[in-house]
Amino acid sequence: MKVVLAYSGGLDTSVILHWIKHTYDAEVVAYTGDVGQGDIEIDAVREAAASTGASDVVIEDLRCEFAEQAIFPALRSNAVYEWYYLLGTALARPVISSGLMRCAKEHGAQAIAHGATGKGNDQIRFELAAYALQPDIKIIAPWREWQLKGRSDLIAYAREHGIDMPAAPKPEYSMDANLMHVSYEGGVLEDPWNGPPAGMWRMTTDPEEAPDEPEFVTIRFEQGTPVAVNGREMGPVELLEAVNEIGGRHGVGRVDIVENRFLGMKSRGCYETPGVTLLLHAHRAVESITLDREVQHLRDELVPRFAEIVYNGLWFSPEREALQTFMDSVQQRVNGEARLKVYKGSAIVEGRRSVADSLYDEKIATFEADDVYDQSDATGFIRLRALRLRTLGAKRISEGE
Repeated sequence: MKVVLAYSGGLDTSVILHWIKHTYDAEVVAYTGDVGQGDIEIDAVREAAASTGASDVVIEDLRCEFAEQAIFPALRSNAVYEWYYLLGTALARPVISSGLMRCAKEHGAQAIAHGATGKGNDQIRFELAAYALQPDIKIIAPWREWQLKGRSDLIAYAREHGIDMPAAPKPEYSMDANLMHVSYEGGVLEDPWNGPPAGMWRMTTDPEEAPDEPEFVTIRFEQGTPVAVNGREMGPVELLEAVNEIGGRHGVGRVDIVENRFLGMKSRGCYETPGVTLLLHAHRAVESITLDREVQHLRDELVPRFAEIVYNGLWFSPEREALQTFMDSVQQRVNGEARLKVYKGSAIVEGRRSVADSLYDEKIATFEADDVYDQSDATGFIRLRALRLRTLGAKRISEGE
């Protein structure tokens, strides 16, 4: 049997590679999808995988795919899970899964494997995506199969079998990084009363240590997709790196939440998403002057459902695809730019404009004298809106309430 393993080169996947090879008598292809985690050393990954017994090592740059096919569609949908989480991990998983399945097809593999635990969301995200793309694929999830219980067991296994272990000490929490964000959970963070350890945050400056002068950034959108920063057009990856740098420098985008996992348990997670936080504020600002009220309100009702679908790993589901079609149709008029003031952890909208698609009419909105709005028209409007309230009020009064 041939197996393609989602491989990072860390202790977990190194042990998993060896375990699958010997437990299943399988040929293992190590697959690493680069979604912008920033710490991939290609030669080191190849050497680690080969030394552990991989028959082949595939390292694929998925950053552009991640931006265009996951981050930007979610941004166009204003997707936020439980009011805070911008879904950085949930959005990366279907992209990695797609790459994993391409690799399996190219290598004629009968199975894929991953290192997600049996308690988390990632096992669901990886496997639902895999089954959607190849319904008959076999999936190996060692944490649900073997008798190893934790990091100490992994270390003992690695020593017993001569597996090289990363030299760097493991932090007191787990961490997952990509082009969009860094997430932190587990370890000392499992007590929701504990504050994040000093020095934990990687992408963002502590707001107290951020520059004492604000920075202004202008972001332009075409049909809801960001295309330029401060007047300079950029490709998706370059644009995300640019706003990450700006937001990170000023300490924007940190959240510390207790969320509801798909499996039913609550989990404490800390996330920093500097660039997409700026993009979301700017996107909403441009929407505020370009979208019809009822269309915007209808879309807003569907945002929590869309975010929940993505969080639960159903990226390739017909319901997500149908909602995405609607979300993107709404964005046809979202053309314009917004100016943000970025300062010590905050991003404040200071201006928004759209030359071709703005529905904001200063002549109508003004509090000064105008010739386009008859204020007396509001009398009949209000009385009609109040009809049911007046009817109910009269009934209550007649009944002595």
